[in-house]
Amino acid sequence: MTDKNLVETIKSQIKKDSTQYKVFNLLSDQQWHCRECEGKKIGSGQYAGGGGIQGLQRGTRNRPGLAIQTEKRYCENCQAIRIGDRWTGEIKSANSAANIPASLVQKILEVYSYIDVIEQRQRQAHELVIDHRFPMERWGESESPHLTSMSNDEIKKKFQLLKKDSSGNHNLLKSRSCERCIKTGKRGTPFGIRFWYKGGEDWPSAHQRGAEAEEGCVGCGWYNFEAWRDALNQKLAESAQND
Repeated sequence: MTDKNLVETIKSQIKKDSTQYKVFNLLSDQQWHCRECEGKKIGSGQYAGGGGIQGLQRGTRNRPGLAIQTEKRYCENCQAIRIGDRWTGEIKSANSAANIPASLVQKILEVYSYIDVIEQRQRQAHELVIDHRFPMERWGESESPHLTSMSNDEIKKKFQLLKKDSSGNHNLLKSRSCERCIKTGKRGTPFGIRFWYKGGEDWPSAHQRGAEAEEGCVGCGWYNFEAWRDALNQKLAESAQND
């Protein structure tokens, strides 16, 4: 059983009354907890995301990440197979994103002309998410501070813009796909389209986390949707010419 002092220390590092605090309070007994019947009591759509499970797993610059298991199990309350989570009691190195300075946020939006990469629509800033191409779930360590002096080429290499509005959140879709990739070793299929502009469905790298693992993301549409779309259009054009 985990030292009670560790539990209290972690609680002190999380904003009280936040969703994350409530989720940790639930998981702190290291028992399995059903997302359906217990997670709903937390009262937030962020239970599994950055405000809950994912955020606890990643940690912050001031708090270590938590080793949390997630799997489908039989829930006695639901009397059905449901997704459940359990904190193992272990901590790990934080894997958190650095804050992007406001001036750099503005620069990134301007580099992409406020256009989301998937629907190619110009949007208001609040309808856009600055997405790290390389998913933080695979970083293995916290991100270095962002420099406001980043060049346009550096911005394009590191970030893309995804939409987040009332009709959908493409950043959330990407996160779920990356989670499945880590768990199964099968790379993403944006909107069910089984195409990769480099490599195939299986994770191609010997590395699972850390800077070296980014090579395994190259070829997946979620990593670089523009390159993925261009390559897919090229393949379709070549196919049409051969018919």
